[in-house]
Amino acid sequence: MSSHHSTPLPVIPRTGIGIDVHAYAPEDAPQPLWLGGLFWDGERGLSGHSDGDPVAHAAADALFSACGVGDLGTHFGTDRPEYAGASGVTLLAEAARIVRAEGFEIGNIAVQFVANRPKFGPRREESQRVLSEAAGAPVSVSATTSDGLGFTGRGEGISATATALVYPVRSASPESVA
Repeated sequence: MSSHHSTPLPVIPRTGIGIDVHAYAPEDAPQPLWLGGLFWDGERGLSGHSDGDPVAHAAADALFSACGVGDLGTHFGTDRPEYAGASGVTLLAEAARIVRAEGFEIGNIAVQFVANRPKFGPRREESQRVLSEAAGAPVSVSATTSDGLGFTGRGEGISATATALVYPVRSASPESVA
């Protein structure tokens, strides 16, 4: 091989996983339900430092995992009062910004949550649109139940698992690493 012509190195994608679980807020201290970036009127909400959206939080965690830059607690932990009450959409957008500043681009994020309710199908497209806009990349969301088993089946809370695919960008511009 001559010195003026070299084969570029292949882009190696990286995957990450994120899991987030929130318990339902107590009946005597109700909270609004935020799930998949959407407000669910009339549904029992979840407890959490921020808005308690397990779908958005799992998506953000999967991004951090894929890039090896810590986790949700590292970036948005309870020691960060500025994130108290923050929307999951805001956290996902900030996670995407951090990941890009670290020199990665996002291929996609897939999230599945486990809950007895709400009925997700009618609002899936809306949720995916809101989350994809926040991440600046495709986000797909699916829902399932646990057939009455475990804490989700007993109606104690909601869990979500996400995977993310990222890939290194050849040359990060100086302002993207600031």
